[in-house]
Amino acid sequence: MDTVAGVFNSRQDAERAIQGLRSAGIVQDRVAFLIPGTTDRAVEAAVPTTETEQPGMGTAMGGTVGGGIGVAGGASLGAAAASLLVPGVGPVIAGGIIGAALLGIGGAATGAAAGAALEKSLADGIPHDELYVYEDALRKGRSVVIAFVDDTESAEVGHNVLAQAGAETIDAAREDWWLGLRDVEEESYRAYGGDFSSDELAYRRGFEGALHPKRRGKAYEEVSSELSTSASEAGSHEAFRQGFKRGQQYLDSLKATQNS
Repeated sequence: MDTVAGVFNSRQDAERAIQGLRSAGIVQDRVAFLIPGTTDRAVEAAVPTTETEQPGMGTAMGGTVGGGIGVAGGASLGAAAASLLVPGVGPVIAGGIIGAALLGIGGAATGAAAGAALEKSLADGIPHDELYVYEDALRKGRSVVIAFVDDTESAEVGHNVLAQAGAETIDAAREDWWLGLRDVEEESYRAYGGDFSSDELAYRRGFEGALHPKRRGKAYEEVSSELSTSASEAGSHEAFRQGFKRGQQYLDSLKATQNS
């Protein structure tokens, strides 16, 4: 299963992309739509709550299946909608069955939403190592559209649809994210005594390795054996280790900013 994803500067362009995906034959329950910067009131209006759920819980603990999010002039995206409070990002509305479970499944949200409605095959296809790119886009007020397709031909069609709607690719968004951090990280590594010009790749791999949902909040020593395997020789490189530590500090700073 392939993942097709794009980052949009406007919600309108994202909705246009969703219409295009649907017209191209990609079914709605394989499309996620993540919307940032939603107020508590808007979340509560968009996400239905169960009889046992207290007012305000939609924002804090995730929403419930049902309701749907109106997109593209009244069309709904799939059968699910959820509100998620993502640490370092804030309230997010996730549309579609995948969207309603995506961040919760990845471990980035305080509560899982609509997890029972998510097919296991789709959950297995969620690219957890890209979640921080989605989070950064949402933090910047952008919207994210993600679709899961079964073959290369469908993936190419999906990429073309997103591009025509004005999407930035996930790879491009990842590079923009790093460029925004690079100067500060170079200064930090040079202060440590490292040569950033030669060690940047290993350092960045370590930094990004710390952002994977299953490693968040864990010390380097707790995951060093796994990192050595997943990152090959970079896992034992001192630059990789320092990058990992800085990645954990980066996550901590985002949480502190949101809570201040």
